[in-house]
Amino acid sequence: MTVRLRLVLALAAMMLVAACGADTTTETQSSRAETTLQAVTLDGDSFDFASLSGQPTVLWFWAPWCTICRAEAPDVAKVAQRLGADVRVLGIPGRGEEPAMRQFVADTGLGDMTHVVDASGEIWSTFGVVEQPAFAFIDGAGEIEVVNGTMSAEEFETAARALLS
Repeated sequence: MTVRLRLVLALAAMMLVAACGADTTTETQSSRAETTLQAVTLDGDSFDFASLSGQPTVLWFWAPWCTICRAEAPDVAKVAQRLGADVRVLGIPGRGEEPAMRQFVADTGLGDMTHVVDASGEIWSTFGVVEQPAFAFIDGAGEIEVVNGTMSAEEFETAARALLS
């Protein structure tokens, strides 16, 4: 392998890692937003974000090709199951094609969660998400805290349960 080819491959790998939110530090932003967004789930059902009003909710932003999202997915599924009806957890896949999104859900055990497709990027933009993975924690009063970056299962569950107080 030539030095030039190695350099190109190393640069491509760095770009992929950067695009997949590999930085384990998190950037947090808080805001309050009322949203009238409407979208379609991976199952083809209509979804109105107004239905979340007053309900503690976590939006998990992911992409089907993101290796960090893939590694984080089983923990997200387990925490969502433990939270039950107390805190709603929704997946917001973007930056990919729907067949790849469906395959990601099947491969990672996320089938019990609702996933709202963000093909246009409008949902990600509305919540200020610039990379994946990311989490938007929305309390019952509509206060939103966005964490751009990965979270451990413990961090995710603690932040989600804090929405109940």
